[in-house]
Amino acid sequence: MVDQTADAVVLIEANLDDQTGESLGYAMAELLAAGAYDVYFTPIQMKKNRPATKLSVLGQPQDREKLTKIILTATSTMGVRYQTWQRTIMRRRFTSVETPYGLVQIKIATYDDLEKRTPEYADCAHLAQRYHIPFMTVYQAALVAATDLKQEE
Repeated sequence: MVDQTADAVVLIEANLDDQTGESLGYAMAELLAAGAYDVYFTPIQMKKNRPATKLSVLGQPQDREKLTKIILTATSTMGVRYQTWQRTIMRRRFTSVETPYGLVQIKIATYDDLEKRTPEYADCAHLAQRYHIPFMTVYQAALVAATDLKQEE
């Protein structure tokens, strides 16, 4: 049995040649708050050699209209383009591991016989700030604990 999940995502894009960096950050925050899976910017060149930014937004297909309205409201664009993509994603589940600094949630992703274990960023960042230690110290301790947990299973 293949341990996978298949679904679809919508990619919405717009080219922006007259948008400030601050307003791009605002648009990103609005889109993520509205449920976009991801928002990212790519530097591009437009006609007449104008530097510009391509805005790309990934979301659920049923959220296309909502996300489009935010893009049209929060940016200078007068139109967007979109396409729906099929994707395969790894199944995800969570567990917690004890580190010398406290509990860290571990994301366990599986696909067929593949498995990935990843410490949650927010937990590691919180503990690193709490104990005034480097982020990677907590992250690596969580990876060791996740590996030990796997060997016990």
